[in-house]
Amino acid sequence: MPMERPIKIMYLSPVGDSSYDQVFADMARDHKLPGTEIHLASLPPAEGGFTHIEYRSYEAIVTRGIIRAVRAAAREGFDALAIGCFYDTALHDAREISGDMIITAPCVASCEIAASLSNRFGIIVGRRKWVHQMASTVREHGHEHRLSGFYHVELGVNDFQKDHAETERRLIEAGRKAVEEDFAEALILGCTLEVGFYRDVEKKLGVPVIDPSIAALKRAEYAAVLKRQCGWVPSRKWSSEPPPEEEIARFGQFDTNEPFGNRIVVEAE
Repeated sequence: MPMERPIKIMYLSPVGDSSYDQVFADMARDHKLPGTEIHLASLPPAEGGFTHIEYRSYEAIVTRGIIRAVRAAAREGFDALAIGCFYDTALHDAREISGDMIITAPCVASCEIAASLSNRFGIIVGRRKWVHQMASTVREHGHEHRLSGFYHVELGVNDFQKDHAETERRLIEAGRKAVEEDFAEALILGCTLEVGFYRDVEKKLGVPVIDPSIAALKRAEYAAVLKRQCGWVPSRKWSSEPPPEEEIARFGQFDTNEPFGNRIVVEAE
């Protein structure tokens, strides 16, 4: 069934720094469907000029910017939005304010895809610091019983793109432990800036390796297709109830200033 207009997806980088925006735009261009238009956007620097949000305190600061960006994207008519951090930062908060726009994020999307490809999967993470929070997220999404473990490579978010050969070596070493010692049948790369490494790791280890940025983008795109074809829009009942528009207007915190910093548009073909 052809679409009457392009599907519109926003991939939101939840930091006020545009250094990696082109990396994600290239990822989107390589993996989107022909009839999909992708907007790769980051937050304005005023929301915090972070290059990563590895720390909960950083997440707390950028959450306001994520909420404002999500509300603005919904008003622009986007079908779906992916929040580009494996912590799934502000996922439930964003869903509450997103109207008919569908919200997903890398951890929930990656786990859903891994569960469709295997019975048991491992997650390769940058630093041990991340494990406690990510384990809670996996548990919340209902996939804890499928998890073989977390395997850290002691690289921070900004380190993955510095030395590709060393990054790949560490990913393969951690993945081999997951597959050969803990019997993982699939692997998830637990940071969006591990983008671009999954194919080589797959070749070395012989199991599916899921890139979380691609997973979030494709899960958003798939949800948008279902929304268009089947009419499946997000629930706004009970726990998903949005705040009253009257209160939003009275408090004046949602629609002030520019919600986006840099934006790259990958056009539909």
